[in-house]
Amino acid sequence: MSVLPLVFTSGWASGINAYAVVLLFGIFGATGLTDEVPESLQRTDVLVTAGVLFLCEAVADKIPYVDSAWDTAHTVIRPVAGAVVAALLAGESGSLPELAAGAVGGSTALMSHLVKAGTRMAVNTSPEPFSNVGVSLAEDLGVAGVITFAVFNPVAAAVVAGVLLLLGLLTLVFLASRIRRFLRRRAQRGEERRLAGAGRHWPHE
Repeated sequence: MSVLPLVFTSGWASGINAYAVVLLFGIFGATGLTDEVPESLQRTDVLVTAGVLFLCEAVADKIPYVDSAWDTAHTVIRPVAGAVVAALLAGESGSLPELAAGAVGGSTALMSHLVKAGTRMAVNTSPEPFSNVGVSLAEDLGVAGVITFAVFNPVAAAVVAGVLLLLGLLTLVFLASRIRRFLRRRAQRGEERRLAGAGRHWPHE
């Protein structure tokens, strides 16, 4: 139970940027700022891989429509990463607490991922790219701030993460019409590309 606040917070953050979570925890553990981080997250190869993928996400996350494609590709990756990080934080391989922590981290990551993906769909209905950059920077700073806060005060950080998750879910309800508009546009573009492809391959008389 003592690690549950940290597990919940890491799950919320993983749903937004799983690579940043792994990178931050690894750095905090390797520098001795916390004893809660398992050695597997502090390995050099893990930190390098997480750093490279974080940079990839930092770029893709700020480009309209590319960000939504990236989110779609990470619909499985982020919840799985949230579950794995949570299980590692819980320790005691194969134990019931570890399995419970994995379930909490994975489900929380899935919810926050859906909030992020839905919000990006709504943002992509606007023609300018600056809102994407602003939202992406806010997400990155939010994850960094909450994870750092969690290392020193996990209970308070979990409260903050819970409030942000609730606000995100309420925002999805508010943005539902924009999300539907984005999905209609994407389906229309897919249909146009399909028809264009069929036209190019249609035999000429």
